Amino acid sequence: MFPTMSTLDPARAALIRRLPKVELHLHIEGTLEPELMFALAHKHGVALPYASVEEVRAAYKFDDLQSFLDLYYAGCDVLRDREDFRALAAAYFERAAADNLVHAELFFDPQTHTVRGVAMATILDGLHDAMAEARTKYGITSALILCFLRHLPEADALATLEAALPYRDKFIGVGLDSGEQHNPPSKFVRVFEKARAAKLHIVAHAGEEGPAAYIREALTLLGAERIDHGVRCDEDPELVNELALSQVPLTVCPLSNKALRVTPDLSTHNFAKLLRAGLAVTINSDDPAYFGGYITENYLQTAEALNLTAEELVTVAENGVRGAFIASEEKDALLGKIRDAASDI
Repeated sequence: MFPTMSTLDPARAALIRRLPKVELHLHIEGTLEPELMFALAHKHGVALPYASVEEVRAAYKFDDLQSFLDLYYAGCDVLRDREDFRALAAAYFERAAADNLVHAELFFDPQTHTVRGVAMATILDGLHDAMAEARTKYGITSALILCFLRHLPEADALATLEAALPYRDKFIGVGLDSGEQHNPPSKFVRVFEKARAAKLHIVAHAGEEGPAAYIREALTLLGAERIDHGVRCDEDPELVNELALSQVPLTVCPLSNKALRVTPDLSTHNFAKLLRAGLAVTINSDDPAYFGGYITENYLQTAEALNLTAEELVTVAENGVRGAFIASEEKDALLGKIRDAASDI
């Protein structure tokens, strides 16, 4: 686990810790901590390219998205059976409960696993085991969003969707992740048409390392209801204005952006600029085992680096609730809890 690095003033830090939080951009495979990676490798007899937990952590210095993805996909090789996926998600929910998380919409990458012979049902059943436990044990609600790997052909995504549709009741939406360079949203128009026909929610990674034009494509060609990352929208001032008017949520991941050099440092991140321009930005942890912190740590370090006010932190938490794919009465209840937590600011 990474140590807490923020030295934010006590009042705002306390507010962040007590705020009920929603996470909308979390890759469950990206919560695989080295300790569990080694335990599962031992269980299955998988040879890892590292001799110790310390060596793995030392490798978590990335030049760009692809250098991270290479390590990320290698780590996924230890996930083999239903119990592995349950253990992975259960460990995330234990940390999430400590962060006062109340709802999470988890990305999962079936293509990463099915290519190794892991059945779709194995992935979904294991994750749902942990999701049910989290609701009972912590009161955390959750849902799954199936992501297509954009560096692979659209035909692979179409085959993955077909394989997943018999389990339609186990996931609520589809997304698009992996390497953005040279893989525009327009590459996946047909698979997202089929997903919309199946009444699945639509999200897509865009505007992380790809240009603002990819955000437009995700919105207009794929029908994205949320944009994952989206931080390069400010390359297009007209797009920024449109996002402010439409209130399409941007699921920003500040520590991820720093780790992958999307921004040189949190102090230069455009999160506060977008927030103050009225965009529906949210804070999330992306792949927290690799990027230095779970959701509370992302709030703490971002608030400190960008001098977010208490009122702005409450707005960010509210944006997360409003951007979630949950019923309006659930949103009202969670917004009420946020107001209660912020009653003394």
